[in-house]
Amino acid sequence: MITIAQIRGARGLLGWSQSELAARAGLSLPTVKRAESGVGARVSEEARSKLRAALEGGGVEFIDENGGGPGVRLRERRKKQG
Repeated sequence: MITIAQIRGARGLLGWSQSELAARAGLSLPTVKRAESGVGARVSEEARSKLRAALEGGGVEFIDENGGGPGVRLRERRKKQG
């Protein structure tokens, strides 16, 4: 499961607003806000999966707990061979 910090961090790396993430994930803006705040009603696993898929589609990799905590990074862009 991705964490609140990973969602926020991934969105920040991509330079996306909450509205843009909502649109790309096919979710409402209030759902994204709840997912990032951790306050109020819980966000379903389906919504978290959609958020993750949208962020990964944008080029983010989620890093599992490895002793330093979970994180995110941008995928390395492959250079075109010419």
